[in-house]
Amino acid sequence: MKSLRVLRSAALFAAATFVASAGFAQTSTWKIDPVHSSIEFRILHLGVSHVSGSFSNPTGVVRLDEKDITHSSVEASFDAKTVNTNSDARDNHLKSPEFFNVAQFPTITFKSTSITKVSGKLQLIGDLTLAGVTKPVTLLLDGPAPPQKGMHDTIVSGFSATGTLSRKDFNFGQKYGPPMLSDDVTFTIDIEMDKQ
Repeated sequence: MKSLRVLRSAALFAAATFVASAGFAQTSTWKIDPVHSSIEFRILHLGVSHVSGSFSNPTGVVRLDEKDITHSSVEASFDAKTVNTNSDARDNHLKSPEFFNVAQFPTITFKSTSITKVSGKLQLIGDLTLAGVTKPVTLLLDGPAPPQKGMHDTIVSGFSATGTLSRKDFNFGQKYGPPMLSDDVTFTIDIEMDKQ
């Protein structure tokens, strides 16, 4: 009888521990809001001025560990055909096989592999697939913002990420190397996301 009571006590303790652990697992899922999110980039032209452009309507999912953000993850994609530099001729050239090759590779994707803290700042590391080539990139994170009530009774948050990529790494537009276009492209990603 005593052994039975011990087994019951052990089972209750295990169940209580499981419930407590589940309570501390603060992972939530957030969906990127394409209407309120954007990607912007800049590249030096002829060594004298910067050309800026953007992509619109990014989509994806953020899995946010609210206890330890380094356990979070991001998966995002956007349509390369939305590239916009305020010049139809330049945009059409960028969509050609010499650059984004949107006919063959219409989607640009990013999938995080880790989030780390370096000197008090968050770094988001992941694989970027651009024009059929996948390479790791490192982004500096600002956020996420504290969750708040948005429109239609949703809970919203957001973050910004900045980084620089090398065109050579992606074999991207290599016909137009320096000094015509710099190798480095800087970019900023602004994301608003809705809690699911």
